[in-house]
Amino acid sequence: MIIEFEEQLLELIDARISSASDDELFAGGYLRGHISLSAAACEEEGINDIELLKQRIQASLEAARSELTPADRTIVNDLWVELVNNL
Repeated sequence: MIIEFEEQLLELIDARISSASDDELFAGGYLRGHISLSAAACEEEGINDIELLKQRIQASLEAARSELTPADRTIVNDLWVELVNNL
């Protein structure tokens, strides 16, 4: 379940590449890392709950807040919300 959800999220990001702005490309690449690391951690721990995966991704993004400017955080967060709402 976790791997399938990860694949769906990554496919949504990939589908946007041809029409994405530079900011959206950045946000997609940034999110890919957080999504994949969170999914791998869930899989390693035997977690199959999609809601827990979403919480881990959100927590990972929160923990990395200082890596991004406020404007970039907004772009990343907006894309994350859009992805989650489309699944």
